[in-house]
Amino acid sequence: MARWHDGYAELLVAADDGSPLRIPLEIAASYRARTRGLLGRDSVDGALLLTPAGSIHTFGMRISLDVAYLDRHLRVIAVRTMPPTRLGLPRLRSRHVLEAAAGAMRGWGLRPGVRVEVTDVSPPSSGR
Repeated sequence: MARWHDGYAELLVAADDGSPLRIPLEIAASYRARTRGLLGRDSVDGALLLTPAGSIHTFGMRISLDVAYLDRHLRVIAVRTMPPTRLGLPRLRSRHVLEAAAGAMRGWGLRPGVRVEVTDVSPPSSGR
């Protein structure tokens, strides 16, 4: 497994027909980026991957989030919807956490047992 850095990529989720669903992905791999996360944002464009991470909180969030806990093989362990001002319980075996707007993950077909992929990461651009 590659060691990621802060940047942008695509999250690939296998659709029911086997073709990959491509979702814009922001990666927060540094301590600073993971701490900032989605704080202060009114929306999410795609998803945010926090890595490494075993749990999250939604204190200071303005929106409800779908949260998927992933193991070291990027297989979904659990998916939860969390409103603002909540503390998520740590998940055993969780190495990464995906965050997206509430309701998005159901539409993507993310559920326990599904494995996702992450494309190559590009460094953050100044325009994003």
